[in-house]
Amino acid sequence: MKFDNNTIKSLNTEFSNKTPQEILEWCIKELNHNIALATSFQAQGMVLIDMLMKIDNNARIFTVDTGRLNQQTYDVLDVVRSKYNNKIKVLFPDRNEVEDMVKEHGMNLFYKGVENRLMCCQIRKTNPLNNHLKTLDGWITSIRREQTATRAEAGKFELDTIHDNILKVNPIVDWSEKMVWDYINTNKVPYNKLHDIGYPSIGCEPCTRAVEKGGDPRSGRWWWEAGSAKECGIHFDHNSN
Repeated sequence: MKFDNNTIKSLNTEFSNKTPQEILEWCIKELNHNIALATSFQAQGMVLIDMLMKIDNNARIFTVDTGRLNQQTYDVLDVVRSKYNNKIKVLFPDRNEVEDMVKEHGMNLFYKGVENRLMCCQIRKTNPLNNHLKTLDGWITSIRREQTATRAEAGKFELDTIHDNILKVNPIVDWSEKMVWDYINTNKVPYNKLHDIGYPSIGCEPCTRAVEKGGDPRSGRWWWEAGSAKECGIHFDHNSN
């Protein structure tokens, strides 16, 4: 299925006042299993998993295991598999690419500059994602406009120019953090326990830390960097700037 800017504009108009559930229902009806939900099991991702599984528990869900995740992330992955009876697809980076990178730059190269960090993100996370998206007509994400400046203009439907113009769907792009947690608490949705100890945003273990209450939610990601976009390359093309 092919999408263009006119289609995206029409979808955003049609679904401007629709619920995330209605958007997900459309995705399943129109794209069947040629669309999948990408998740890293953060709070907003758990909301979409719960919504999607209530619509179709055979819907496709995938995640990327970079090899550097927190144990709590693996724990919630297994909880999700059990609760929703969904065999979530786990993507892994290419072993040879990781081995060559570590041999040349060391295990913790990301602390040595943004260029090295982006290389690590590219090999461990972005490359396996890109390879998987080539098999799909569209993907569903849990990004929200209030998260970062680079996401402030995101639409509910987008033409994903980074990934060969497939459809990118962001059903809760206009939700606040409060709305996310209200849904989790009301629906008793499982979540990553790192959120309970001050982690508003969760990525790889060595690249994420807790944030003081009231602090910028993204300040715990790559905290040693000054002035970076705080993006790994999945939702933002660093080469375009």
